[in-house]
Amino acid sequence: MRNYIIKRLLLIPITLLGILTLNFVIVQFAPGGPVEHILAQYQGMNTDSASAISGKASSVQTKSSVQYQGASGVPEEMIHELEKQFGFDKPAGERFWQMLKSYAVFDFGKSFYQDKTVLRLIGERMPVSVSLGLWSTLIIYLISIPLGIKKAVYDGSKFDLVTSFLVVIGSAIPVFLLAVFLIVFLAGGTYFSWFPLHGLTSDNFAELSFWHKIGDYFWHITLPVTVMVIGGFASLTMLTKNSFLDEINKPYVLTAQSKGLSSRQVLYGHIFRNAMLIVIAGFPALLIKMLFTGSLLVEVIFSLNGLGLLGYQSIMTRDYPVIFGTMYIFALLGLVLKLLSDITYCLIDPRINFSAR
Repeated sequence: MRNYIIKRLLLIPITLLGILTLNFVIVQFAPGGPVEHILAQYQGMNTDSASAISGKASSVQTKSSVQYQGASGVPEEMIHELEKQFGFDKPAGERFWQMLKSYAVFDFGKSFYQDKTVLRLIGERMPVSVSLGLWSTLIIYLISIPLGIKKAVYDGSKFDLVTSFLVVIGSAIPVFLLAVFLIVFLAGGTYFSWFPLHGLTSDNFAELSFWHKIGDYFWHITLPVTVMVIGGFASLTMLTKNSFLDEINKPYVLTAQSKGLSSRQVLYGHIFRNAMLIVIAGFPALLIKMLFTGSLLVEVIFSLNGLGLLGYQSIMTRDYPVIFGTMYIFALLGLVLKLLSDITYCLIDPRINFSAR
């Protein structure tokens, strides 16, 4: 197992290099960019117009510089200054090599539009996404695994049919629609004002006592986490049920039952270990989804400044340092979580030996 872990750790920088290379090449051919964005703002255009220009923008080579769509009437010295400011006055190969050297020491540079380093921006937004992701993942597992096991044990019963109907309804409701529904009914939209409408904490959070801070935190996070749990627990519930159904009918279960073991001993002493392997395999993907992708709409609707919202804003404004920095962090976390998942495989079932593969 040690050799397997070492190999996987050595593959992480190679994988990150491939991801960075692919995305850097794509960005070079993508229409628009920060220069067009600034030029649009300079000419008094709104964000929608800037996006439209960026989407249609194409550069044409002149004797002195590269001209941009929407740059008519803009001094050429200003365009040169913008290119120098964003580093586009250097060849693409030189920019890529400099990026690799900086990323090797976790130096992601500064945002194009905010006077902050990328690491500082990520550090400021990380607590929000981590709060949403960890609590959502924990609650999803606490609900889905017991529910999936009970559905497998009582397969075909009235309980199974009713819960399956509820699971399907929960998975079919769009996240944004559920979030708006909860805001309208529970967050002061029309009916009740039981929960806050935005933010992770109250404005006077620093003045509260320790226990009031805990209460205020959970008060703010209740609705966002509820939305993410309802939208994410269906697939894990059905996965758990199907995994246990596959194991229940295998010969070793009949053997254990013939030895006089109770149903509970057979279920949790024999079936559980084998059936949970596929469930554990999905943990890294679920956690990454909850941390970064699944929380995007929730962060926007509930005005939570997390990593999902940061990534979306940076893409819309072509803030390349933030785009590449957040992508690098996401990829690194995903690779590490995948490795931890494989290690957990071996801890649960010693028969699995990745080193022998």
